[in-house]
Amino acid sequence: MSSEIYFSNNYRDLCERNGTGAGFQFEFSCSRCYDTWRSPFEPYTGERAASWLRKGTDLAWSMLGSAGRGVTSAADGLAGAGFGQARDRAFERAISTAEGHFNRCARCTHYVCGRCWNAAQGLCFNCAPDTAAEAMAAQQRGQNDMASQRAYAAGQQAGQAYDPTRPRQLVCPQCRTETHGSAYCPGCGHHLAQTTQCGSCSAVVPDGAAFCPGCGTRR
Repeated sequence: MSSEIYFSNNYRDLCERNGTGAGFQFEFSCSRCYDTWRSPFEPYTGERAASWLRKGTDLAWSMLGSAGRGVTSAADGLAGAGFGQARDRAFERAISTAEGHFNRCARCTHYVCGRCWNAAQGLCFNCAPDTAAEAMAAQQRGQNDMASQRAYAAGQQAGQAYDPTRPRQLVCPQCRTETHGSAYCPGCGHHLAQTTQCGSCSAVVPDGAAFCPGCGTRR
């Protein structure tokens, strides 16, 4: 891998500037699976020394008067001034160590971990997928597609008995329950608008009619 590795989009700065736990640490992530790797923690000795001086401020104040505050302030200033340069050096070391955990894809330029790296091709698995895995995935897609086609054909066959011209009320006008096209409301039993066909001539018999308007057959 090239020594110029920046991780501009897939690292987190976990450095802590203040307190006795001050130090440098960085978390890098794989651009494909997003697994993370953290660099070893490096303590920031300058801030730690200042922190111990702060803890002794009360003692220094009682013994040295205003000079005690001056000692602590000076330590704070030195620690703050050196933090930026110390962080940059720690980041360079972290990147150097990260080179052993990540690979840069020559095609998409993303950094990926070893599990997402096709070493034989020198590319990540997004750009050069594993052949066996792709074959199994394609086989499963083919099986799903065929099952979908057969299910669609079965639905078409079942739909032959469905009358699309028959009027249906999908919501009951009495209680607002969804009816799913049934003749009676499942919520309140209300008789819903349904077309009745004459048994003799198949003409539409309106609701309330006693005889077929087409042939006069009694309903």
